[in-house]
Amino acid sequence: MIIATANSCTHPPRRPFRAGGEISPAGRTKTAPPPRARVDSLAFAFVSCQNWYEGYYTTYRHLAQEDLDVLFHLGDYLYAHGVGPTGGVRGIALPEQYLKETFTLTGYRNRHALYRTDTDLQATHAAFPWMVTVDDHDVENNFSQIDTEPDQDRQIFLQRRAAAFQAFYEHMPLRRSALPWGAGMRLYRRQAFGRLAAFSVLDTRQYRDDQPCGDGEKAGCAERLDPDRTMLGERQEAWLLDSLGRSHTTWNILANQLLVAPLDHDAAPDVQSFGMDLWDGYAAARDRLLTGMVQRRMRNPVVISGDIHRSLAAELTTNFDDPNAPVMGVEFAGTSVSSGKDGADQDRIGQIFMRANPHLKFHNVQRGYVRAKATPDTLTVDYQVVPYVSRPGAPVSTRACFAVEAGRPGLHQTADNPPVGVRFVPDVAGPLDHLAEQSAR
Repeated sequence: MIIATANSCTHPPRRPFRAGGEISPAGRTKTAPPPRARVDSLAFAFVSCQNWYEGYYTTYRHLAQEDLDVLFHLGDYLYAHGVGPTGGVRGIALPEQYLKETFTLTGYRNRHALYRTDTDLQATHAAFPWMVTVDDHDVENNFSQIDTEPDQDRQIFLQRRAAAFQAFYEHMPLRRSALPWGAGMRLYRRQAFGRLAAFSVLDTRQYRDDQPCGDGEKAGCAERLDPDRTMLGERQEAWLLDSLGRSHTTWNILANQLLVAPLDHDAAPDVQSFGMDLWDGYAAARDRLLTGMVQRRMRNPVVISGDIHRSLAAELTTNFDDPNAPVMGVEFAGTSVSSGKDGADQDRIGQIFMRANPHLKFHNVQRGYVRAKATPDTLTVDYQVVPYVSRPGAPVSTRACFAVEAGRPGLHQTADNPPVGVRFVPDVAGPLDHLAEQSAR
């Protein structure tokens, strides 16, 4: 359902409709208040990365029970590569068409249809409005502009991207302005909720330069520092900075696929290693973005991101090499719904991340979602996690809570949560609870 504009936030039912001889179930949505309306609170959540065969959508079962004004999906709604003959952990025999990587419009349509068979995902679509964008796996792993896999013809890739975008548009709540034209699709847009908050939904795939130094994780890659490199493309970057400069909302939130904060993968103090697909591979573009926010005196900048299959909370500055640089904003990265399988509270890579990146304040590798509530004074953010997705029925728990005060950039932990993965607190973890009842599927 599209977010409409009304005089106040309302909860109209969504009427059933008939398609292909079938009648849809009824759902609920909400309409957004006018841009200059006074709004006392906004409840939202965000998710990403829902590989169908790597886990059950228990996250969505819990998420559908939340009272939200809007849900953001930050990409990887589906995975274009082959599913496997038994549906992974789901143990469902699938027709041959699902066993191979998809390239055609029919293939992408069928992949969307497969994912939509999950009743927990259906329930979440019916519970509240969604705002969506694509990430790489919705089309092809780590694609950028017209760059393709080495063994793939450029024209074949453009046809593939056109097919993926068309299927995405057909299955997602998008306005007509997002109607694909060939291999292109306008996904970046802005949505305000009165004077309280505005979300800039970004597209970090379609206009970016190719990943530097051959992609992957690299140390000493000078190409990533090239000032001419772009993540958003010239037009989207100009649109974003212009709209942020004219914003009058209390909270200005960037809904973005990829982690903006630097993520050094090497614990050695004299070595830095970064993932070239992240904003780390586009360091100058990141500098323009963060510096541009400061120069435009943007109020209360917040970034929400997905992709990484981990929960991270970070403080943002315009100079991450200076430990005394003032904090100018915060970032909340959400874990996956199911991609990466069960996960854990902490792992070796996460421990390296926490040691090598002092701006990180929290890390966790379980599956789940992030919920948030904005008021004129505070933004509160809760990391909701489930202990497993390899079988249905997992309970949900709050792993960490943070607050950001309006006018005072920085993260403040607000609850007495288990301290594993939280900076400045002893590394002590309790055992995971695997004793939840198994729900019937």
